[in-house]
Amino acid sequence: MAEQRYRVIDRLEAGGMAEVFVGEAQSVQGFKKKVAIKRVLPHLAQNKKFITMFLDEARLGAKLNHANIVTVFDIGAADNTYFIVMEYIDGGNLKTIMEILRKQGRHFPIKDAIYICMEACRGLSYAHELQDDDGVPLAIVHRDVSPPNLMLSRRGEIKVTDFGLAKATTQLEKTDPGVVKGKFSYLAPEQALGQEADARADVFALGVVLWEMLAGRRLFLGETDYQTVKLVQQANIPSLQRLNPEVDAEFEEVLGKALARDPNDRYQSAREMGDALTGFIFRHQMKVTSYDIANLVNGVVKEAEKSKKPAKQGQQSIIDRLIQEELLRFTSLDDLSDPLNPGAQPLSPEDVQGAKPLDLGAFENPAEWFSDDADVAAAIDGQSRAGSQPGVGQRGWNEAGLEQNHGDDGPSGDLSSLLESDDHAQPSRTSDPGRPAPRLSAPGPQPMTFQEAAIHAVDAPAKPKSMAWLWALVAVVVLGGAGAAAWFLGFIPH
Repeated sequence: MAEQRYRVIDRLEAGGMAEVFVGEAQSVQGFKKKVAIKRVLPHLAQNKKFITMFLDEARLGAKLNHANIVTVFDIGAADNTYFIVMEYIDGGNLKTIMEILRKQGRHFPIKDAIYICMEACRGLSYAHELQDDDGVPLAIVHRDVSPPNLMLSRRGEIKVTDFGLAKATTQLEKTDPGVVKGKFSYLAPEQALGQEADARADVFALGVVLWEMLAGRRLFLGETDYQTVKLVQQANIPSLQRLNPEVDAEFEEVLGKALARDPNDRYQSAREMGDALTGFIFRHQMKVTSYDIANLVNGVVKEAEKSKKPAKQGQQSIIDRLIQEELLRFTSLDDLSDPLNPGAQPLSPEDVQGAKPLDLGAFENPAEWFSDDADVAAAIDGQSRAGSQPGVGQRGWNEAGLEQNHGDDGPSGDLSSLLESDDHAQPSRTSDPGRPAPRLSAPGPQPMTFQEAAIHAVDAPAKPKSMAWLWALVAVVVLGGAGAAAWFLGFIPH
């Protein structure tokens, strides 16, 4: 977006692949909007294979448009790294909420936990069921459903974020066979066994998240990554009723179906899981809305802000300056000559679609629409010749569907004269008493095409030159009617 620039306000968090900042987008009109800016770490920008996959999946994420999915506004590059500009969620991720509640010794309210997963199911089902323009399913799988990737806003909104590991059938760079994607603790058993993952893997991961919210501890966590993967493969689920007094046997059965080891025994879609959770809420008459989530988030965020340590002024200013310098050279990927090279030169304005100046020569000339149509040309030719023959009707076509006379010489022989003639609004007057004045005829029930109109102008029969017989007929009808009336009224003796 060449007309927009981004300014870093604050640093949110950092990970192994990227760091996230709160930023501000400002357009040339002065409009400002808060955004989240994810900056891919520079050393990863040198890995062409990683960047190819990243760009494919980032573009895919930009196509997702749903209330329960974080919106991607822009993808661009500057200097030696890449940026993703996303919707800013004023609140926190689910991981932060869970950690603070655990530190406070509080259980996650069961109705709030179920509502959060119901809303996440809505976002996931949208992504899972998304189709391309031809109606072919894209087969998107998030592959990294986990507490850090579920965002909760201060208004009680729940949004799934970071489809960075999402895999679609249309992606150009395929994932290497056998390579495990996603956080180990939230893998589905089939993923941990190196098998292909589908939408049911996201169902299992969301079930793990729901179990952890209500248990107040991790479900699959070994001392090493290897041990964690082995725990996932076994998929032994401890009873929740022993850990949380709010949980009953019915809910454990509902959740247990999401956590089934065999994908065929699970909910077959996020939509089905969401429907099961909604049914449980209704059966137990639990009142829960976004307002409850908003109250929960606001309380936790205030607690988090109290414990947040301010960054050192010198360190923060260095980070701001360096990132800001990169953002000043931010260029959207669609405007780069080589998207795989973050240092590539931007395209010239002539090469960017929609940037070329208006070319009046590019517009069509209506007078030339039928220049290569032999039938229309012949019809116009015949009409021109008919104009010089006495006794032949002279009728031209015009846009309003009106018939008119174009003068003693008839219409000219080219279509442009028919289109551009400006005397068709009023019939021409003539002082020749032997020639009837031209009349306006009513348009037909359906408009004629250009070709039909031109041919009709030649083949139409000549108009009668006298209407005396019509007036005589009218007089007879009137006199007959008057006589009949007089007879009935008694003026004429019976």
